[in-house]
Amino acid sequence: MDGQGEPHRIGQRKAATLVFLTAALILAALAPAAQAAPRQTPSGQPVPRYVALKFDKVYARAGPGEDHKLLWVYQAKGLPVQVIAENSEWRRICDPDGGMAWVHRRLTSGEATVMRVKPTRLGLHKKPRAEAEIVAYLNPRSIAELVKACEDGWCRVRSDGVSGWAQAGELWGTSDAIQCKVARPGAARSR
Repeated sequence: MDGQGEPHRIGQRKAATLVFLTAALILAALAPAAQAAPRQTPSGQPVPRYVALKFDKVYARAGPGEDHKLLWVYQAKGLPVQVIAENSEWRRICDPDGGMAWVHRRLTSGEATVMRVKPTRLGLHKKPRAEAEIVAYLNPRSIAELVKACEDGWCRVRSDGVSGWAQAGELWGTSDAIQCKVARPGAARSR
């Protein structure tokens, strides 16, 4: 051998490695876009999303079906809950106390509500500014209708016929993050 073939094989290996690395870089660049794409759900709605409980009495179950253990009963019509998973008939939800359960889809509505979960009253402002006049107060554990989607950190809400602006961070039902807390084994929950 005169050594003529050796550089050619090295060149082929370099070319193959270059093609492999280029393909890997392209796949790596596309991976975040694939992860960011919304996943398809049976309802066609995004997950997570907020809905409200439609009735005064809603049974919360350990799994998606009436044969699953009853965990508790919600007794708050209009309570905002966050859907974190679903199948064709059942919704896995997080509630304002951090509880996680399954409820039947017919027990929820697309109505947009929020809740004041902090132990202090929340001033509702005439305009979406902290220095604006306060027109009403939202009491702790109060539910309000979300009149206008939150923008620039402010949400327009209505309660007992009075509407005003509140800072989004002061209301439960406005965050895009999943709101469930990990349940402690054996912990009792009251609703």
